[in-house]
Amino acid sequence: MLAMAMGAPEIVSVGADYIAQLQGASMKNPKSILITGASSGIGEALARHYAAPGIVLHLCGRNRERLESVTDACRALGADVHAMVLDVTDAARCRAWIDASDVIAPLDLAIANAGVGLPQFGESMDRVARETFAVNVDGVFNTAHPAIDRMRPRGRGQIAIVSSLAGYQGLASTPAYSSSKAAVKAYGEALRGFLEPEGIEVSVICPGFVESRITARNDFSMPFFMEAPRAARIIAKGLARNRGRITFPWQMVIAGRILINLPMGVIDWLARRAPRK
Repeated sequence: MLAMAMGAPEIVSVGADYIAQLQGASMKNPKSILITGASSGIGEALARHYAAPGIVLHLCGRNRERLESVTDACRALGADVHAMVLDVTDAARCRAWIDASDVIAPLDLAIANAGVGLPQFGESMDRVARETFAVNVDGVFNTAHPAIDRMRPRGRGQIAIVSSLAGYQGLASTPAYSSSKAAVKAYGEALRGFLEPEGIEVSVICPGFVESRITARNDFSMPFFMEAPRAARIIAKGLARNRGRITFPWQMVIAGRILINLPMGVIDWLARRAPRK
């Protein structure tokens, strides 16, 4: 059964011996993992990737049916799964969920993955921008900050923030999405150095086109499109190595780095020819 977002999350004790085992986990081998947006896309793929005996997964998503499916799949793989139907824009409920998750099993890794990519054209610019930033930026704050507060007294833990290669340059085809991802990319990069003296690792994840509900709506060519399970393997490997920036695929990374160094006149010319989301 999934916990309802309307009430306080249920706190379940797993025993002192098990807690001691979890506290001994290294960031290369996290035992207690929290993932937002776990009901589809990269979040679902990461949950399935990490699911195994001895692993505690704390998952949230907005769609109950899809989240139940992911929960069942991860439990079948041997993981101890605690799932919550939750909207990451609700700061108070996010904090309550994260606090309760940390009581169940002290968090080793918190992945702020929940995100949206709303249609930009033909819609209210103000509504799209505010709703996009509420999930993609405030949702990251609502996940990372409570998790950091729980990790700080222990002097250990890892935060992963999912940005995008779209955050390397403001894109005319997706103004709200690309700028929201640029914001969390910069924030995560800054947090890495800020929190390093306290023993907390921070990684920023910048994927290209990856299989998800967001990319499923795209009706244009997506170069070097990647299936979600492969993306999850790349991300997990990068997190185990404490890489500050996990970017892929390499072809899109090179293209993104070239783009940010082009003159604005060239970028304007490309923007006029880019497909509209």
